[in-house]
Amino acid sequence: MKLFKSADLIRKSKYISRDLSWLRFNYRVLDQAKDTGRPLFDRLRFLSITSSNLDEFFMIRVGSLYNYLDYGKERVDYSGLRELPFRRKLLDFAHRFVNDQSMTYLNELKPQFEKNGFNILRMDELTELELKKADGYFKNTIFPLLTPMVYDSYHGFPLMMNQMLILGVVTRTGTGDLETEKGQERLTFVQIPQNLTRFFELTRKEKVLFVPIEEIVRANLPKLFRNVEIESADLFRITRNGDFTLEESEDIDTDFIKELQQGLKTRKRGRVVRLEVEPNASALLMSVLKERWKIDNGNVFVINSLIDLKGLLQILKHPNFRGKTSRQPAPIAPLSLPEGADENLFEYLKHHDVLLHHPYNSIEPMVRLLEQAAEDPQVLGIKQTIYRLADDSRVTAALLKAAENGKHVSVLFEIKARFDEERNIREGARLEKAGCFVIYGVSKYKTHTKMLMVIRKEGEKVTRYVHIGSGNYNEQTSKLYTDVSLLTTNDVYGHDVSEFFNVITGHSQPDDYEYLITAPKDMRQQLVHLIREEARNAKKGLPSGIVIKINSLEDKEVIDELYKASKAGVPIRLIVRGICCLRPGRPNLSENIEVRSVVGDLLEHSRLFYFHQTGQPRLYAGSADVMVRSFDRRIEALFLIVNPQLKREAIGILMLNLLDNHNSYMMREDGAYIRRQPAPDEAVVNVHRDFYRRDEERLTAATPEGMLALLHQQAPSSEGSATVVGDEQAAIEAAGETYGGDGNGTCLVNDTAPGENAAEGAGALEGQVVYPAAIGEGDEDQVSLPNV
Repeated sequence: MKLFKSADLIRKSKYISRDLSWLRFNYRVLDQAKDTGRPLFDRLRFLSITSSNLDEFFMIRVGSLYNYLDYGKERVDYSGLRELPFRRKLLDFAHRFVNDQSMTYLNELKPQFEKNGFNILRMDELTELELKKADGYFKNTIFPLLTPMVYDSYHGFPLMMNQMLILGVVTRTGTGDLETEKGQERLTFVQIPQNLTRFFELTRKEKVLFVPIEEIVRANLPKLFRNVEIESADLFRITRNGDFTLEESEDIDTDFIKELQQGLKTRKRGRVVRLEVEPNASALLMSVLKERWKIDNGNVFVINSLIDLKGLLQILKHPNFRGKTSRQPAPIAPLSLPEGADENLFEYLKHHDVLLHHPYNSIEPMVRLLEQAAEDPQVLGIKQTIYRLADDSRVTAALLKAAENGKHVSVLFEIKARFDEERNIREGARLEKAGCFVIYGVSKYKTHTKMLMVIRKEGEKVTRYVHIGSGNYNEQTSKLYTDVSLLTTNDVYGHDVSEFFNVITGHSQPDDYEYLITAPKDMRQQLVHLIREEARNAKKGLPSGIVIKINSLEDKEVIDELYKASKAGVPIRLIVRGICCLRPGRPNLSENIEVRSVVGDLLEHSRLFYFHQTGQPRLYAGSADVMVRSFDRRIEALFLIVNPQLKREAIGILMLNLLDNHNSYMMREDGAYIRRQPAPDEAVVNVHRDFYRRDEERLTAATPEGMLALLHQQAPSSEGSATVVGDEQAAIEAAGETYGGDGNGTCLVNDTAPGENAAEGAGALEGQVVYPAAIGEGDEDQVSLPNV
């Protein structure tokens, strides 16, 4: 079969496109929403997460692509495609995803609403009494907030807010029957305030009814447009480019903050990269919007279900349904922290290191250490980096208390933490006002490392209490994200962390660290060196192995070294939650590399790097992913785990992730993922549940020898009877049918199950489901997108 140029480039490239890989990750999240074994309310939560993820993807990643397109910059994607062909493929895949997302909502979730005690209804489905209540809500609450903005020869085009629901209303004056008796069409925009809830709530007997707010506004438009004919009123929503670039200033305290605040404003005015709209929207409306924002059909997403599925979270928060989602078990005590030891952490940490594995272990010991430090008269000072904070943060409260108590408090606030910039500027100002020394970021780098140091005078000696980890100092997300962190008074960590603080807050360039690997100093080079050591050992016939658990794998230099190590015979297992640009299992390139993604109840966020080193492994944890930005544009740190007991705990974390058969998706050579399922005689291994149990047998097996045996036992194998998600190559080799199109660019709804044809084209195993019939087919100069 003939392969078109774009598809051929994608298939032949030894790298997977970062952005296409990200869309496949969102498919794995969508797969949770499709999982019939989950309660409906869990499935709604995952569906809303896919919507939130996609919003950020368009703001940042598609926004970044448009920075190249709009300013004529050249860009070659990892897939080998230039910017324009890649835009077509990316938006085509995004359309496929949005269609599957809508179909999941309409066909799989919405039919279950009634039997679960609620429903989402239109105005014409309400009783007379319910209509009166909805109209009363409009009159008393909504109407005073609405500001219709007409666009005509006398009025300029209004500013449309990013990700706000907007009604485009076409009106006409005159009421004659003949066209010549009617006035000119006018276009008016009605933006629905974001501080109103997504739904108006009603009760009908024992059921809760949710009425979309746009339905109430639409039904009451005659009260806004008096004595004119309303021809159409169509809901739409825009997403603007949020990937602004800062021209960094060395005057960090003044100009830099102003520059960042200006950048935040550009998010409100950035170029439009996506337009979501209801079906059958007014031709006048669509013509004006496309011309005004210089967008085409690729940017236009016709939503057949509910625009902005994030609003479904309102249902989960309703009092009737609280507790209907799955609850995580209560945290267990850390293996290295006995019951009651956290009552006096200073005393315990003098003699013991502690490894925390969140959320299975609570973040409470770290917070309690900080709170105790704020009140302890022997504590002289506190130094901390902050990236993201919780609402009503106990961390901030403890730092404020420490400053009030006369302690020296230095805080590095990263005000470039995406979408948390304004919060961090505000919290930093509070701490400054209280007398803390606040540093707002470090020049052109984003400080992503997570470090805390408490300096305490103990007799004639000063002891440094160090906390360093992979996760944020955020009490809320620590219950949802998996992370690892270390509490220690080991002098080597103390010295390294002190030096590192001097680097990021002052002007210092230490020769080396003993237990830290840092970026942008030499993290890439150090990891490459460790990978090469494993390759050398394999060539000598010595035991070797690499296991890396991260969020994203994108850096080409590290990927190339992993390919070389694979060719040398090193068994390599990568646990990559999201983006993975490496192709596993390709002959003569990566046969010894296996990639899996763990997606389930918790967000995998921990980073662990295991290098076998002939049975004397080096094991690092920390904040960094294997990405260009992590190595070159961020301040990051990985810490070596040296305590033998804690090293076994970390090995145990990696081994259980490799054994998981409940949340794991195995990556194919073509970039698609297969959901791993236990064999009929195989016990279920669920990392998001099993880590809540103390398992001495598991810990006993967590040795270098146990890891090596597991690596050889888990040699890349057949796919088994599993579900394939986000399949690309199947579509490339399928019959060439183009998604959702009739050949003329008109959007159709397939009668077949999602990915049915793709499964045939790929020769899918019996019982497999492949979806979507992903990107890759079609002439690169043609886009199969709906005409809108």
